[in-house]
Amino acid sequence: MASGDDIDRREFLATCVQGGLGVLLGSGLSAVGGLLGSAAPAEATIGNVSRHPARFWERTSRNSVVCRLCPHYCVLAPNEHGECKARMNYGGQLISLVYGKPTAIHGDPIEKAPFFHFLPSTQTLAVGTAGCNQHCKFCQNWEFTQQFPEKTDNKDLSPRSMVSQVQANGVPNIIFTLNDPVQCIEYVLDTAALARPQGIKMLCHTGGYICTEPLAELCQAMDAIAIDLKGFTDEYYQSVTGATLEPVLNTIKQVHASGTWLELTHLVIPGYNDNMSTFRSMCQWILDNLGGDVPLFISRFFPKYQLRRVQATSPDTLRNMRRQAYDLGLRYVYLGNMPGDPAESTYCPCCGMKVIKRNGPTATNTGLDARTGKCVKCGYKIPGIWRA
Repeated sequence: MASGDDIDRREFLATCVQGGLGVLLGSGLSAVGGLLGSAAPAEATIGNVSRHPARFWERTSRNSVVCRLCPHYCVLAPNEHGECKARMNYGGQLISLVYGKPTAIHGDPIEKAPFFHFLPSTQTLAVGTAGCNQHCKFCQNWEFTQQFPEKTDNKDLSPRSMVSQVQANGVPNIIFTLNDPVQCIEYVLDTAALARPQGIKMLCHTGGYICTEPLAELCQAMDAIAIDLKGFTDEYYQSVTGATLEPVLNTIKQVHASGTWLELTHLVIPGYNDNMSTFRSMCQWILDNLGGDVPLFISRFFPKYQLRRVQATSPDTLRNMRRQAYDLGLRYVYLGNMPGDPAESTYCPCCGMKVIKRNGPTATNTGLDARTGKCVKCGYKIPGIWRA
């Protein structure tokens, strides 16, 4: 594959399968099942970057610029990269180095995102690029999220080609995830502009460290947004993620107010953000600002990246937190990274019926009328997007 040429259909399918799906589970791919066994992996090239014009910036002097995409507000002299590593001052212009240059393409069930109240059991194309505007010490994908795009293996996949491939193969959702989609927002917005008119749903999973103006455009472009609320103190954010708390809280409120479907995740790390009093304050903030219907995932931490010596979160800690969240008034609280646990499933808050049963990435409708979103036993309406 020559640099600049989008991956073809064979490479696209092979890449998705390598990513761990079987996007084959989608009915639209059954006809090409025979192709997959012999397909070569999509070729990637180290140093394969773009020079796509970035948005959300201003010139501060003749050749210096300030990026206004996220609250880092990076001031960049020529050839300097932003905090995210994916944006750069090139000759007095801010450019994106990752537009159309994903380093990771996976086929995943939507539950892996995680989204539990948005089109359960459907498949997604999950796309991630190099760089990230947060520097989490627990990052699962640190090999490319904490690296300059010039040093990662990047494929060629333009928005148009991505949408064409997804549409041809019957995959109903595209999600920008794996790294934070904020710093590749031009890629995200242009993909959404092509995908949504074709009936393809657009989703993203973000840390929420973004300024108001670009976030407003992101909300308009997305069908659903998952946000990591990684902690609930500024000290935690600064020491563990390199960001600050208040902009994330503002993002959560803005997304909720926009009407875009919202779900929250909270990774619990022993000794870092497992204080029960702080957790209760976080849940109370959610209740006061968003109400009780926004799904919250309380996820188990496993040693990773710079926190390899920290023990995994105790399941009992997570179960206690879930009880506390319910006691405060949250109605949809899930445990993440605990496949098979009953707390993965969705229960009717009114009668207690299990309306969606989950085991890891597998979801089964056991009591939800997808047409109305109501519990089939008592008629209570479960908030979410249940059908396309």
